[in-house]
Amino acid sequence: MLRPNFRRALLGLLVLSIAGILRGENLSPLSSTPSWQKLQTYAGTMSRDEFVDRLQDIYATRGYDSLIDIGADSARIVENRTTNSSFFLPLAEGKERRSAPHYWRTISQLRGATEKRPLRGLHIALDPGHLGGKWARMEERWFQIGDSRPVEEGEMTLRVAKLLAPKLRRLGAEVTFVRRGTDPTTPKRPDDFHELARSVLQKAGVADPPENYADGAVDKDKSIAWQSELLFYRQSEIRYRARRVNELLQPDLVLCLHFNAEEWGDPQNPTLIDANHFHVLVNGSYLPDELEQDDERYEMLRRLLSRVSDEEIPLANSMAETFARETKLPPYQYTRDTVKKLGDSGYVYARNLLATRIFRCPVIYFEPYVMNNAEVFSRVQAGDYEGMRDIKGVPRPSIFHEYATAVADGLAEYCRRPRQHH
Repeated sequence: MLRPNFRRALLGLLVLSIAGILRGENLSPLSSTPSWQKLQTYAGTMSRDEFVDRLQDIYATRGYDSLIDIGADSARIVENRTTNSSFFLPLAEGKERRSAPHYWRTISQLRGATEKRPLRGLHIALDPGHLGGKWARMEERWFQIGDSRPVEEGEMTLRVAKLLAPKLRRLGAEVTFVRRGTDPTTPKRPDDFHELARSVLQKAGVADPPENYADGAVDKDKSIAWQSELLFYRQSEIRYRARRVNELLQPDLVLCLHFNAEEWGDPQNPTLIDANHFHVLVNGSYLPDELEQDDERYEMLRRLLSRVSDEEIPLANSMAETFARETKLPPYQYTRDTVKKLGDSGYVYARNLLATRIFRCPVIYFEPYVMNNAEVFSRVQAGDYEGMRDIKGVPRPSIFHEYATAVADGLAEYCRRPRQHH
């Protein structure tokens, strides 16, 4: 979801980007020092042309300066921006190359699929975005009009996931959950990050940051409490989900389920608007300042070399086309130069998000519906139901059923295609 106050969120991200520097390294918040030698497992798996094409067309679309120097048979990659030390990756020569190692299986590798069970053998992890319950207001994924049903993204995505799981299982998939309830997956809480938050703010020039903030305070982003909350839900929570995905579940595919929103102002008196749209994100389009972070550069290269984009991009485009056909939602058009449009559906963008970067398998990140759109708000108020109901004069299914059905149908349609076309 797009945060309802993008300017304040951007300030928060700029401040948080200093957290790695506090440890004397060029690292993003709560990240670990990269193990560059692990990339040697990809030595000789990709030709120079393939490497350059993926780097320039998907991942580092705005350039990579001197961070990566590509020779005839190897690439020199800066592994530590402070010391300027380098890592050398051998590239494949001619047509001879080894297979790229990864724990996930491609859809083309699966066997035993049928027309009724096209997802047979596919392990899908569902990641309902954000948190529910008492955490929704902290994340600013909550608003309410009067005594109406609160609109809480974390609750809504979990409802969609619980409707989607049986649909996918009936189609033959193994389905697991990255988040099953409203509580965080991380054992950490905002109070655990107070000292780090204080250091971050001081490094950013806030000499004596206040401990707390009052509702509507102009300098909320300069308080220790707010920075601690950001470290909790935007960093620690997603990194713990990644540990669950990468070390425990190890699925073939992660579906990240979100709802979108436009600026809504006061969550107790939000602005309802006419705009409604949909788009899908895959990892890519790293900004130059993001590539300065050693861990982000490392994770980008790991995704590039694992060839995960070969699976993500055609799948994302196909699923987006089905979703758009069934929901009639128009494509979202980014107004900021932070993304790269991919494919020909008009709905798919590459963007460097934490989840799409550190989940080490194909990730399709859904952003449908504008929650403070007047019709979407009415559909949320109607709750979950079977069949059709009149919503503003038009028969509509439950928005949660519609979302789950469109995702399941899109994946099934893609997997029913002849495998040699993937």
